[in-house]
Formats: sequence, structure tokens, C-alpha cells
Amino acid sequence: MMATADEVWARLVSLVMESRTDWRRSAVQATGLPFNQIRALRRIGEGPLTLTALADSMTVDAPAATVAVNLLEERGLVVRTPHPTNKRAKLVELTRAGRKTLDAALSVADKPPRALTALSATDLSTLARVVEQLNEPQKERHA
Repeated sequence: MMATADEVWARLVSLVMESRTDWRRSAVQATGLPFNQIRALRRIGEGPLTLTALADSMTVDAPAATVAVNLLEERGLVVRTPHPTNKRAKLVELTRAGRKTLDAALSVADKPPRALTALSATDLSTLARVVEQLNEPQKERHA
């Protein structure tokens, strides 16, 4: 029986989502932040963002992004600065403390699930090649 792309995708998503619980818990412990704020820090850590861009990148609505930024700002982890070309917008960027907190979250080991580590070297090589092929369209879009 041949698997469909929908079936394979559902299995991949399930594997990733279900195997990250321990990492998420550890990242929350390492930073003292709720996970949604860690997500916001990760996006902002890639470069300053408007609240709209942050909300889009987190797939949340603007009020949810605003709440996260307000809480991060209260902790001194982000600041709002004037947008260089849009007087109505502000950019949100990390402070030094925010970078340190983000680094703490990113330093938490994100171990692969046991099912992945149990694969043979041949199967891992095959999977790596397939994942690389799946990532090619992403690379082309960001080039």
C-alpha cells in the first residue's frame, strides 16, 4: 500500500509535535517564561519586527502578539523603537537581557525522539536526503 502525501505529512507533524514536550518544558524552566513568550523571542531574535509581522510569524492575532510583547517589555527583554520608514509603526527588538534569555532557551538540548535514534545509519542517510529535498523549495523562497 502506497502512502499519500497527506498521510506522511500527518505522521511527520505528529512525530515532531509529540516529541517536543520535554524540550518545551525544559526551555520554560531555563527561562522562566511561558512558551508563547519564548516563541516571540525566537522570532524577534532573528531581527526587529513590527507587531504585525511578529503576529504573522507566530500565526497568532495582533492582540496576542501585543500581550506577549508587553510582558516581554515589562521584563526588560524587548524594546519598541521607531520604525525607520513608517511613522505609525514600531519595531520590537531584543535587549541584551532578551538575547541572554533567548540564548538560554536555545541552549536547551532538543533531543531527537527514540524512533529516530533507533534508525540504522542507512535509513538515517536516506531520511536526511529526503528531508533535504523537502527543504529545497524553502531555500529557494528565501534566496
